[in-house]
Amino acid sequence: MDFLIVNRTLMIATYLFLGFIIANHTITGATKPIGVCNGRIADNLPSEQDVTSFYTSNGIGKMRIYDPNQATLQALRGTNIELILGVPNGDLQSLTTPSTANDWVQNNIVAFSPTVNFRYIAVGNEVEPSDPASQYVLPAMQNIYNALASANLGGEIKVSTSVSASLLAQSYPPSAGSFGATSSTYITPIVSFLATTGAPLLVNVYPYFAYIGDPQNIHLDFALFTAQGTVFQDGALAYQNLFDAIVDAFYSALEAAGGANVEIVVSETGWPSTGEAAATVDNASTYYKNLINHVNDGTPKKPGKAMETYLFAMFDEDQKGPAETERHFGLFSPDKQPKYNNISFS
Repeated sequence: MDFLIVNRTLMIATYLFLGFIIANHTITGATKPIGVCNGRIADNLPSEQDVTSFYTSNGIGKMRIYDPNQATLQALRGTNIELILGVPNGDLQSLTTPSTANDWVQNNIVAFSPTVNFRYIAVGNEVEPSDPASQYVLPAMQNIYNALASANLGGEIKVSTSVSASLLAQSYPPSAGSFGATSSTYITPIVSFLATTGAPLLVNVYPYFAYIGDPQNIHLDFALFTAQGTVFQDGALAYQNLFDAIVDAFYSALEAAGGANVEIVVSETGWPSTGEAAATVDNASTYYKNLINHVNDGTPKKPGKAMETYLFAMFDEDQKGPAETERHFGLFSPDKQPKYNNISFS
């Protein structure tokens, strides 16, 4: 979660479009659609082996990591935990060289396959169109994809990138969702790549930041899945929670960008337990429980289509910041004690 302050501002600005509000395909297999992000920006976390065992003991069958941490990859061998493996933004430029991308795939994927269950490669996280690194995202994706194909892994592992809602120029109503002129030059070729290769777009979705950005117009119950009945109507589609509205705005934007067949995986979503307005244990617990119960239902635009969703994050991370909330997104404390009661990941 590369949440610099500027990115927070952009995310909140995008979500403000939703301020105007106030006026089934099922995933099958051994694992459920809920995963948990394994952030490690902390100095007090359990070992990688202990963390992996903790995923298994809690019935969590999906993990996201943000770099090819070798100890984590070793710990994942033989667990069958499905993995989103991240490419750090700082590595994107080097991966525009095909031989470097091939070495990266050999060292971090081939060396651990098939005993590690790689699902997606997230090439960059929340890279903004204005970021100098944006020019490297698609070439790096293409080179990673080609390297995987050369290793006969192209059909098994999908290559994508993870984006934030700041890419949306319009998000309300969801049917009018669009990337807009500023983002289109960057994201449209990526959408074309995803459509061609059958990979999903990875989207970080945070109703929490929408609410704190405009609490006068975006009601807390709408963000927490506790609104009674329809909050707003978008044509024939009725919206009762903000999570669905954000996801469907992305689906509309994908359609407008030529990616009608591109699916969405929610690569991060969460709610902090302390640090600022509405960041409370009760609110975070409510959000996580209701979200987990909801994702199998799909969205109004995609009813009945279970939404693969990764909660952020497994543990509180004491070296994140600068906002205090950044250190309190964990589902568990670093000593592995649960922060919330009666949350089931399956």
